[in-house]
Amino acid sequence: MAKEPASPSPSPSAQSQAQPQPSAASSSNAAPLGASMIPIVNKLQDIFAQLGSHSTIELPQVAVVGSQSSGKSSVLEALVGRDFLPRGNDICTRRPLVLQLLQTKRKPDGTEEEWGEFLHLPGKRFYDFSEIKREIQAETNKEAGGNKGVSHKQIRLKIFSPNVLDITLVDLPGIMKVPVGDQPSDIEARIRTMIMSYIKKPSCLILAVTPANSDLANSDALQIAGNADPDGYRTIGVITKLDIMDRGTDARNLLIGKVIPLRLGYVGVVNRSQEDIMLNRSIKDALAAEEKFFRCRPVYNGLADRCGVPQLAKKLNQILVQHIKAILPGLKSHISTALVSVAKEHASYGEITESKAGQGALLLNILSKYCEAFSSMVEGKNEEMSTAELSGGARIHYIFQSIFVKSLEEVDPCEDLTDDDIRTAIQNATGPKSALFVPEVPFEVLVRRQIVRLLDPSLQCARFIYDELIKVESFLCGL
Repeated sequence: MAKEPASPSPSPSAQSQAQPQPSAASSSNAAPLGASMIPIVNKLQDIFAQLGSHSTIELPQVAVVGSQSSGKSSVLEALVGRDFLPRGNDICTRRPLVLQLLQTKRKPDGTEEEWGEFLHLPGKRFYDFSEIKREIQAETNKEAGGNKGVSHKQIRLKIFSPNVLDITLVDLPGIMKVPVGDQPSDIEARIRTMIMSYIKKPSCLILAVTPANSDLANSDALQIAGNADPDGYRTIGVITKLDIMDRGTDARNLLIGKVIPLRLGYVGVVNRSQEDIMLNRSIKDALAAEEKFFRCRPVYNGLADRCGVPQLAKKLNQILVQHIKAILPGLKSHISTALVSVAKEHASYGEITESKAGQGALLLNILSKYCEAFSSMVEGKNEEMSTAELSGGARIHYIFQSIFVKSLEEVDPCEDLTDDDIRTAIQNATGPKSALFVPEVPFEVLVRRQIVRLLDPSLQCARFIYDELIKVESFLCGL
């Protein structure tokens, strides 16, 4: 992790004047770019999610990581200003939640309208945020089950509100050490693998959430962030629960980066307590209490830009905007290259008509050509014949005639079958009578037991043939 650049601390008077408003640079550059670019990136993410695309195009986003009960959910709800996430004593986030915050304008009469939309329920608006919470819980249970397991399948939620800044966040399951209940024994490894699949991408910013009442040097969030971002260029630290630190201690050194430096710095926040949640204390009241907390503690003077949820929202918005701006040229080039490739493939299909009959005929023609090419490869009639190795039908013939036959010859049909076994089976089948020939029933019993020995060679043969057919299919798709 590299050090963040030092900056002079503003005086309290300048701090109070500068805190409510963004700087001139952010007003002229960051805000217009954020207002136009972040929604476009969100739309691209929705398109890729709906198509189930395995595209290599990586879109910028902010992944939220932290240990279980680190305060991730409270931070996200404070950024939105509403209660909308499932709560509980056990792991609550069990599927990645892609949260897109979109700023809207107030109505002419000054009233506000806030709502949420799920990608899996297009066209349906949720004005009651408790319904959003129930829908997240239902979708989580539907995919991940009720046993507190996790699933990599995303839930995509958009929040429209005049009280948010344009930010895209991915809430990932909290890191846990010990399985509870009937969770799988490798639950920690699964969660860490899922988190790494997001934060290892250079296009992904990392929001590492750590509670202030724990040792920052042992932070699971900073540890896994350091593995994915060793230079600290993409990691933003969030120190939660500042109000429950031991009496006589404070987080000033943590926030200014003296303990573990981060280039993008830290922001400290005060979460709602469990008692506040049980008493239905509003997030608006909690934000007011947070502001009072920092105002009444001189130790945090001069750190106005690093204290409070509003500062965190502003910082995330500005950093995400600058991140998009930095990777935009490469992203544009990647998309342009992919478009050229797709356009060539599209042109190879010929003219595509709008009528269903014409589209059906075109699809039938493509399938026919594919079948012809596949048959040619298997029958050895392909013009690009390999001289280095067996392939296609020749390889399949070799598998049957050499590998499979050799495997069958190594099987002893009478292994573990003695004359006493045969005699006992015949006597059991004939009962009190004598039999000149082997009855049908003991014959089937004895033979079935020996045929099982042919299962492994047969499965091996099938796997070899399947692999060869996949190679043929891959070769054809690459043409």
